[in-house]
Amino acid sequence: MTPRVLPIIAALMLSPAAMAQEMQRLAPTQLSLMVASDPADERCRRIDKASTPLSALSLHRTFHDDFDEHPLSRGKWTPHYAGGAAWPEARYWGGDGSDFKRKTAWNGEQQIYVDPRYAGRGARPLGLDPFRVKDGVMSIVAMRTPPELRDVLFNNEYISGILTTQGSFAQKYGYFEIRAKIPAGVAVWPAFWMLADDGGWPPEIDVMEGRGQRPGDVVMTTHWRIFETQKVHSCGFDFVVPDAVTAFHDYGVLWQPDRITYFIDRKPVADIKAPVSFVAPMYMIVNLAMGAKYFVGVGFVAADSPETVAFEIDRISAFQIDP
Repeated sequence: MTPRVLPIIAALMLSPAAMAQEMQRLAPTQLSLMVASDPADERCRRIDKASTPLSALSLHRTFHDDFDEHPLSRGKWTPHYAGGAAWPEARYWGGDGSDFKRKTAWNGEQQIYVDPRYAGRGARPLGLDPFRVKDGVMSIVAMRTPPELRDVLFNNEYISGILTTQGSFAQKYGYFEIRAKIPAGVAVWPAFWMLADDGGWPPEIDVMEGRGQRPGDVVMTTHWRIFETQKVHSCGFDFVVPDAVTAFHDYGVLWQPDRITYFIDRKPVADIKAPVSFVAPMYMIVNLAMGAKYFVGVGFVAADSPETVAFEIDRISAFQIDP
């Protein structure tokens, strides 16, 4: 039996479910989604497929990364929140104050986002790389900060990673999707989300957030501001995906002029009328935070928090609505 024949036989022996799982890994260049066709409601709602009229919407792919190589190799991603004129790029690589934009202190986060060029308080890059690529899967790895690096890394409990497309890709309307496993554990807070490219907040779309102390609990939320009152409003739902920790699933959001719809495995699960403040193109963010002051079900770093935890991501894609 020649080696050339073996892969063919192995493929034929795959069960239909396994073959479907493998085919699902590939992001198509064209996509059709089922979306509610009734008038969009001001309130967010869970979609009852039995009672909600649905119609097909066609889209074409505009962004794709299947992570066959390191995420920083082609300029698609930036490993920290982007800055502006007051925060030139060099400020992010080292020196006092360089932790600015490498975490969201307001959230009570206890990690710092690093990359191989980051020097912390030091004068030379530390060479810390939280991104691992193997067999087409990119993992963002969070680990406890080595004791000898605590001071140079501003005494954060963990080092971890973030990737954003701010400055490289943003889009108004369309479908944005991640295929990933959602890690769990005390203080573990993985997320795939979107912010306005003009720097304003909100709007914010949280396509997927994991509550680390509740394995399989996935949160999908819309945040917006009322112009007249300047008050920030939020509406979203928790969904149970029993094998979210061990199996890859697709988590996505479709942003249309009149509504925002959330999807799990490309099936609509919730929607809301698009707030009027959603006017600027949005960019994508994927990160693994550790510790949360306000996000219920995550908690703070404790003795039983994992020493190392990985957020495994198969691909991230974006699609635009066909004319």
